Amino acid sequence: MSIKLQNGDLAPDFKLEANDGKTYSLESFKDNILVLYFYPKDNTSGCTTEAIEFTALKSEFEKLNTIVAGISPDSIKSHCNFADKHNLSILLLSDQEKSVAESYGAYGEKKMYGKTTKGIIRSTFIIKNGKILKSYYNVKAKGHAEKILNDLKELL
Repeated sequence: MSIKLQNGDLAPDFKLEANDGKTYSLESFKDNILVLYFYPKDNTSGCTTEAIEFTALKSEFEKLNTIVAGISPDSIKSHCNFADKHNLSILLLSDQEKSVAESYGAYGEKKMYGKTTKGIIRSTFIIKNGKILKSYYNVKAKGHAEKILNDLKELL
């Protein structure tokens, strides 16, 4: 595994296009807390569960001045189809080069069905003022959005 970001580390900057047609960087979220989560692929069971759960809790996150954004290597077209199909209202950012995932330690070797492969490591970061408040690696999709919401409430 490459780097692992720790609480208090500076969050790596990025510039990525989202499913709403805009381009975002870390600076875009400077007035908010950002929950940035990395997931492997649109329309797969775990990724769909995670995105639907984050969408269901979006208003709760907004009460805490928090924006949720998911990042995967999928294209913008794929993100738009994914969002439309599942009524997702969270931002989905496209990192086709996987460079942002790599800078967050969310891309690298992982074990899947007993085999070691390279890919996106399901990871989430709570970021405020450009700093990592909390990082999560190798997370389970189901129930993760609620855990992040509860941890966020404790952090604030």
